[in-house]
Amino acid sequence: MPQWDAGVYLKFASERTQPSLDLIHRIKLEEPRRIVDLGCGPGNSTQALRQRWPHATVVGLDNSAQMIETAKETYPDGIWEVGDALSWTPGEPFDLVFSNAMLQWLPDHARVCRRLFDQVAPGGALAVQLPYHYDSALHREIIEVSGDPAWNTRMQSARTALTREPPSLYYDALQSAASRVDLWETTYHHVVAGPEAVLEWFRGTGLRPFLEVLSSEPERHRFEAMLLERYTASYPRRPNGKVLFPFRRLFFVAYR
Repeated sequence: MPQWDAGVYLKFASERTQPSLDLIHRIKLEEPRRIVDLGCGPGNSTQALRQRWPHATVVGLDNSAQMIETAKETYPDGIWEVGDALSWTPGEPFDLVFSNAMLQWLPDHARVCRRLFDQVAPGGALAVQLPYHYDSALHREIIEVSGDPAWNTRMQSARTALTREPPSLYYDALQSAASRVDLWETTYHHVVAGPEAVLEWFRGTGLRPFLEVLSSEPERHRFEAMLLERYTASYPRRPNGKVLFPFRRLFFVAYR
């Protein structure tokens, strides 16, 4: 797992929070009593859950101590825990197990989803959003740059840091235990200042594993410069100077 920087991540806080809001408003639960936000990051999605269900106990859990510290500072009334979602086992089930943009960092999605669904109380739900940008220039260009001879042999772990599965895997993993499974995809067309903003966006998430295997600042600078050159061609400026940055996401909600 990469080391997280809450400040970099929050540079696009509104855009990163919108998918969690969209997921929250698709969840058909009236009054869940206990909610957990796994991979809560700096707490923006957790706060959205608290606003949607103000009478529920909402716990934010993340394996990054820095992210949890930022969440505590921003939302001091929240309940925050440092922990690993892979080994997380609550004392009693939750009415809603929620995960926004976390699952892509974990292996064996079928096993993880079944395990998380085991923590859902009767009548509750597991709700998940994960990036699904792997066919886009955002991902394609970084894979191309990672193949440069200067660092290609060091990049295998970075190239496999993000995991993806077809929507059918999530349905097949959960349908036998769930009363209903809803799945959908959304492509967000973010309006950003330029190709530099696209690079800055990814610097806060999927670019981190690639930069962390490089041994020096000059190498990291060269890697980013090569990537920016490609993004400049892939994400051309509109007549007003802005860039349209499409970003695809996958959602699913499984009800017990």
